[in-house]
Order: sequence, then structure tokens, then C-alpha cells
Amino acid sequence: MSEDNDALLRLAADLVAIDSRSFVSNLAVAERIEAELPGFEIERLDYADANGVAKRVLVAHRGPRGGYALSGHMDTVPDTGWTNPPWTPRLDGGVLHGLGSTDMKGPVAACIVAARGLPADVPVTLLLTTDEETTKEGARAIAQRSRLARSLDLKGIVVAEPTGLAPVRGHRSHIEYTAVATGVQAHSSTGQGVNANWALIPFLAEMKTIAERLRSDPALQDPGYDPPFSDFNLIVDNHGTAVNVTVARATARIKFRRSRNVDTSAIEAAVHAAAERAGVALTEKREGTPPELPEDHPLIRHAVAETGQPARTAPYGTDASELQAVAPCVVLGPGTMTTAHTPRECVAVSDLTDAVPLFRRMLSAAQT
Repeated sequence: MSEDNDALLRLAADLVAIDSRSFVSNLAVAERIEAELPGFEIERLDYADANGVAKRVLVAHRGPRGGYALSGHMDTVPDTGWTNPPWTPRLDGGVLHGLGSTDMKGPVAACIVAARGLPADVPVTLLLTTDEETTKEGARAIAQRSRLARSLDLKGIVVAEPTGLAPVRGHRSHIEYTAVATGVQAHSSTGQGVNANWALIPFLAEMKTIAERLRSDPALQDPGYDPPFSDFNLIVDNHGTAVNVTVARATARIKFRRSRNVDTSAIEAAVHAAAERAGVALTEKREGTPPELPEDHPLIRHAVAETGQPARTAPYGTDASELQAVAPCVVLGPGTMTTAHTPRECVAVSDLTDAVPLFRRMLSAAQT
């Protein structure tokens, strides 16, 4: 066990030390991971993201067909707000610090150490994605293009996001709206320009009404989630325009997280109608259907039995929204979301080391 723990901490630290923010290439991380998987059949799914950046997804397998898979993502959020070096892993008082330590390079390291330590006759699969923090394109590549994953007849997938090692049986997924208003750039004193914000503001006013409705209308809420109302988060961008220049382009982005059991068609229609009235161009990107398994699903019962903790739901999203097309998913991993996406990101070493035997028990059950 000490050998496992040492290998786990070395690998977690090595992965944290490699910059793999979603807007940069993850090839170095993928290559470092592949070096840890001798004896595994490995399928590489390469693609270029929307900005032309090279990305790689790994599907690794050893043993018979018909088992469970462990899944994690290689990318991280940006290093916003960090004062300590984000890619210098630091171990302090039994806690690993660094960007991606909990979300989710530490959990990915635990998956790898757990998988390679099992007997050769136990089916072991790893689904290692990227762009989870942005587009879910890596998970979508597995769901749509992986011949290896499709050939394995997987019974289930453990998405090892940080849950405190408690099973999450369902979560929300999002629609991302982008609304663009167009103006004419000019020196603001000349009266020759057209400020795009004036077209965007009426649209934003209607979006505020929708956001308030989501929080107040019980028909649009899911009591099985905490919070029960959907996230409707707005970001506005004038693309660096100075205050003495009329705005040529004003962009609003909204992340709308919805639950599987709530009919949001009226909200979706209202967003499109508001954009049409305001004369702004609207596009959308959708994740897969919000994944949610019933409490009596075999994968959920298995996770509950192995963890001794009840299954719950979560308000965030994961690759399960896309990977559910391959096999049923449960979200279950070390660490918590408390410091994820913050400049204080860290994970307790004990959480990582506890995950390894739990993952092995989950995988070994495929033989029974």
C-alpha cells in the first residue's frame, strides 16, 4: 500500500506540474499518462479544438470485456487569482496544493494507480478526456468515435470528479447561449458611432426576468437538487473597448444549467424570443441530456454498497452528460468542490489514497 501511495503522489504531482488549461494543448499530460500504462491497449483520439489547438483523448483497456470504466479529465480551468505558482505542486500537512490537484489531476492519478494494480483477469478501462471544463469535446469524442470503448460492452462508468467519495447519481447539464449585438465603432464624441450595448440591454433585461423566474417558480425547480433552482449565469463582454469609443460588438454569454426532470422548453423559447425582439444574434451549445440514474439502478446500488454512503444529486455538470451514451454513469471521486476553480485549489492526500482501494473494489465487482 505504501508503494501505491508513493506512486500516486508522484504521478499526481507530475500531472499538476504540466500546464493543461483548456485553451492550451494537453498532449504533454496525455503522453505522461500513457507512460504509466504498460500492458494496456491504448486508443488515441486526436482532434483540434475550435481555436486549432491540438488535443488528445485516451481510451485504455486491459483484460476481458464487460467491466466498469474509470473516467477523468486532463484539462483545468485558467489560473485566475493565483498568487502561488499554480504549476508547482506543494505538499503541506497532508494536503497537495496546485492547479488541478482536486479537479482533477489528483483523482486521475488515483484512477491510474487503481487500474494498473488489479490482476490481469479483471477488466479495467480508463476513459481520459480533455475540454471537460469548456465544451466536453473530449468526452464527446469517446462517445462518438471510440471503437475501443464501444467494443467493450461496459457495464458502467465511474466519473471520478471530486465528490468526497460519495456517489452522485445525477447532475445538471447546460445550454450555453451567446448573444451578440453589433454597432459601429467611432470616437464617442463625434456622434458617428452606434453603441452595441443599447441593443443588448433590452435583451439582458428580459434575461434578468427569466433568472428571477427560475428562482421563484416552483414548476421550474427540482426539489431533488440543492439548490432546487437552475443556474442562469450571465457574463457580458465589450471586447476591450475603451470608454471613449462606441462599442462595435457586445456579447452576452449565459450558462443555463437544467435538471432532467424539469421541462425547460418555455424558458428556452423565451430566450430565443427575447433575442429576436432585441435584434441580437443568438447561438447555443448544448451538452447531452442531464444524466440521472434511479436509486435502485445496479451501478448506484453498487456504489452505495462500496462507499457506505447514500447517493445524491449535484448542481454542477461533468463528462457524464456525454459518456452516458457509452454506459450508465455514477460520479464518485476523491476531494471536494470546495477549493476547485479557486486560487486555493488543493486535495487531502488521504482522500486520494482512500480512492485507490475503493476504485479497485468497484472494478473488481465486474467479475461477480
